[in-house]
Amino acid sequence: MPVRLTSPAIIIHGGAGAWRNADVNAVKRAIEEALSRGLEASRTGSSVEMVVEAVASMEDSGVFDAGVGSVLDLSGRVTMDAAVMRGSDLRAGAVAAVTYAKNPVRLAKVVLERTPHVMIVGGWADELARKVGLEPFPGPSSRSVERWRQLKESGGDGDELAKRWIELARQLGLDTVGAAALDSQGTLAAAVSTGGVIMKFPGRVGDSPVVGAGLYADKLSAFVATGVGEYIISLGLSLRASIVYSMTRDIVSAVESQVRLITEAFGAGTAGLIGIDYQGNAWGSANTNAMPWGVADRGRSLVLGMP
Repeated sequence: MPVRLTSPAIIIHGGAGAWRNADVNAVKRAIEEALSRGLEASRTGSSVEMVVEAVASMEDSGVFDAGVGSVLDLSGRVTMDAAVMRGSDLRAGAVAAVTYAKNPVRLAKVVLERTPHVMIVGGWADELARKVGLEPFPGPSSRSVERWRQLKESGGDGDELAKRWIELARQLGLDTVGAAALDSQGTLAAAVSTGGVIMKFPGRVGDSPVVGAGLYADKLSAFVATGVGEYIISLGLSLRASIVYSMTRDIVSAVESQVRLITEAFGAGTAGLIGIDYQGNAWGSANTNAMPWGVADRGRSLVLGMP
């Protein structure tokens, strides 16, 4: 049975992965704060504001692989991806391989609302962030730097580390963050943000900013994926979930069918998915050790899937 919510309502996740040695209390607090921020945004804004504020909260927490908590690539740099999609008109805004903005999801919202484009990448996206006055990225966290150093010192040259990055991702976690929401007007939206996979090849972009893969929203449902981006892109996981929902009107089936699909195609430990529909039914599932996720409406707030 799905979690049944009353609009405005929101569902978020903190990433599917191993979650070994995680500070469970810090993760739970960050999920709760993001749910609160997302719901608070519903008082003056739409579902777009709800998902952006929830994701920005998780970016700011430093707990997840997004925003200030982003992991480092093979060269020791942080590059981030994010996206926002509005279900009412199928408009989306995304950024990839950005370094300037502290909150890439806010930059994705700028692309959605102030440009005719869907995705802007790299230096030009960073220039846009400067021009609109977004808060700059303060640099990688000490935790992210230490994880990078440990991997570099664990043996093997850069090429060897790059070859085994998917296994590293499975072991260390895939803690991308995302949110999907239903506002009081019945409009759905989705948002995602990530620092990518630790030790990724410089220039690599995952599923998060790819419409239909990392996220998808229309008038009936909204979905957000997390996991090994290459696999999620290959399957178009979020769009597939949307199609299943359009045929079944069952949010649980839409989510669970796609988790089964990616497991059958690429094995366990690869992905998770959350979704919400136009009636306020919400669900989340993953084939990993854990995927912290939560739901909230004006009456209650729940945190699920903890490691």
